[in-house]
Amino acid sequence: MENRGINGEEYLNGRGAQLNTANKFLKNSLSKENIEGIDDWEVDNGKTTFIEGKSKSIVNKVESPDVNMLYSLNPYQGCEHGCIYCYARNSHEYWGFSAGLDFERKIIVKQDAPKLFKEFLEKKSWQAQPITISGNTDCYQPCERKYKLTRQLLEIALAYRQPIFMITKNALILRDLDILQEMTKYNLISVFVSITSLQESLRQKLEPRTTTAKQRLKVIEQLSKSNIPMGVMCAPMIPGLNNHEMPAILKASADQGAVAAGYTVVRLNGAISQIFKDWLSRNFPDRFDKVWHMIQDCHNGNVNDSRFGTRMRGEGNYAQLMSKTFKLHCKLNNLNINSIQLNGHLFKIPQQQLSLF
Repeated sequence: MENRGINGEEYLNGRGAQLNTANKFLKNSLSKENIEGIDDWEVDNGKTTFIEGKSKSIVNKVESPDVNMLYSLNPYQGCEHGCIYCYARNSHEYWGFSAGLDFERKIIVKQDAPKLFKEFLEKKSWQAQPITISGNTDCYQPCERKYKLTRQLLEIALAYRQPIFMITKNALILRDLDILQEMTKYNLISVFVSITSLQESLRQKLEPRTTTAKQRLKVIEQLSKSNIPMGVMCAPMIPGLNNHEMPAILKASADQGAVAAGYTVVRLNGAISQIFKDWLSRNFPDRFDKVWHMIQDCHNGNVNDSRFGTRMRGEGNYAQLMSKTFKLHCKLNNLNINSIQLNGHLFKIPQQQLSLF
C-alpha cells in the first residue's frame, strides 16, 4: 500500500522531507486554500535546482565545544542527500528557503569557494589549523560530480600543505583518491565516513539519496589501504530505530580499517522537529509514540536540547546506555586508541599562483 500523508497526499519517494515548513525569517508565505479560484498557480515540478551563490567568506570558525572541529568549509548549501534528521536543514532558512523540501531541492552552489579558500589561506594571521570540509552539508553530494568544487579545494589544500578533515556518506570521494594519497604523504588528511544504519531498507528512508552502507564500508577499506587515517561516525543514533546497530557499525568499520569513531544522539532542533515528526508518522506509524517518547527521554522531556555539553550526547537512561555501548565497543574493536593528529608545520604559500581552472 502506498504511503500517504494525513491529507491523502502521495509520498514523495526519493525525498526525506515530505513538506516545506514555514521559514521563521519570512513574514509572508503562500498556500493553496481554494485552488479552483486561482487562474495561474505555479506548481513546483519537484526537480532539484541549482543556484549559483556568492559568499563573503568560505571558512567559518566553529564556536561549539560539542563538535571536534575548529574551522569548517562548505562548498554547497542545502543537500541532495535528503537525510531527514539533518541539523543543517535550519540553516537553509537564512537563505530564504524552507528547511523541508527546499533544503533537498534548492541547492546553492558556492562557485567562488576555491577563490575564497585561497584568499583565506593567504591571510597573514592564518596558522594552518585543521579545517573540516563538510562541517554542515556533504561536500560529496551528487552535484559534486558536475561542479567539482571539492576536488578544487583539495588541490588548493595540497598546494598550500593545509591539513584537512573530511566527513562524508558518499562513495564519490573515491574519485579524488589520487589527491588524497598525495596529501597523506604529508599527513594532511583524515576522513570520517558517516554510517547511520546497515539495514538498506532503513537507510533508504532515513537518507534517500545517499550511497549504501556497503559502499561506505568500501570507502573506509580503500582509503585505509592508502594509509589515510579513517574514522566512522554513528550519527545520529535514534532510539527505537537504529541505536541497536551501533555495535555492528563499529565492528564493521573497524574490520575495514577504521581507527577512530564518534557518535551523536538525534536532536530535533527548530523546524526539524516538525519535519521529522511528519516523516516518522508516515514511515513508522506502529512505533511512532515509542520512538518519539524515547527521543524526549534523551533530552529531558523535549526532542531538542541546545545546551553545550549535553545536546549532542543527551541524558537520561537511553542516552547513558548508548554512551556505555559506544565506549565498550570502541574498546572491543581497538577504536580511538590514539587521537588523529595532522601536520600543520608544512604549511606554505606557493610561489607560483595556483590555477583554479
